[in-house]
Amino acid sequence: MRTATLTRKTAETEITVSVDLDGTGAYRNSTGVGFFDHMLDQLARHSLIDITVTATGDLHIDDHHTVEDTGITLGQALVQALGDKRGIRRYGHFDLAMDDSLVRAALDLSGRPYLVCNLPFPTQKIGSFDTELVREFFQALSTHSGMTLHVDLIHGINSHHIAEAAFKAVARALRMAVEPDPRMAGVLPSTKGAL
Repeated sequence: MRTATLTRKTAETEITVSVDLDGTGAYRNSTGVGFFDHMLDQLARHSLIDITVTATGDLHIDDHHTVEDTGITLGQALVQALGDKRGIRRYGHFDLAMDDSLVRAALDLSGRPYLVCNLPFPTQKIGSFDTELVREFFQALSTHSGMTLHVDLIHGINSHHIAEAAFKAVARALRMAVEPDPRMAGVLPSTKGAL
């Protein structure tokens, strides 16, 4: 079973994340940050990874700690669910169009975290959500899952569409990367002998 449930508790947040890599894209996300919940729902639905996130955080300060700590916990859950990574495709990529926006995502479940995030937003807010937190989430996810992740905006003029296209593109790339490769059953997708 490629599943994991993790809880991370700090003085700022308490986050519980459950994932099932072989799910149907079911989701139940409640962080107290409405737009972020919407993005997590997209991540689940388009990756076909079942994701449940329950978070309480210091939202009276701002959304930063809740968003970042969710990325940390989700990244750690992905590592646990992937196990030794034998038999997975490892790499994923997707170009996703959403209205005015086109976002490209490419990733490698390499065990080597690295983020390139080229998402210039035309506004600082989407409703009450700080657009800079999109990068913070992807940074935390990349670092704590050991993922090399590139997310690039090709076109876009609407901040909501840019953010949503980014989450959906990453989701589709992640779906590809975690899928079992029938030609690599039980084989580690690396010549190094470890990922």
